[in-house]
Amino acid sequence: LHLSIRRQRQMCIRDRIGTACLCLAPFTIDTPEGKAMAMVGLMLLTLQAIEKKCYNLVTLNTIGFIGYGYALYF
Repeated sequence: LHLSIRRQRQMCIRDRIGTACLCLAPFTIDTPEGKAMAMVGLMLLTLQAIEKKCYNLVTLNTIGFIGYGYALYF
């Protein structure tokens, strides 16, 4: 496949995984796995926000990632 089409497909798969993680995380958020799932989802969607230059979302996702990380370890 052409490089741009392959890259677009990879981004679409990554975005779906990130969205799925964030959709499932609230049901398990009281467990370490739920917090980790939320962190993975935020990380993947932050990469998309960086590519789209949505820096307000990058900031919000980063703060959420740090918060879940703090809750996971303390």
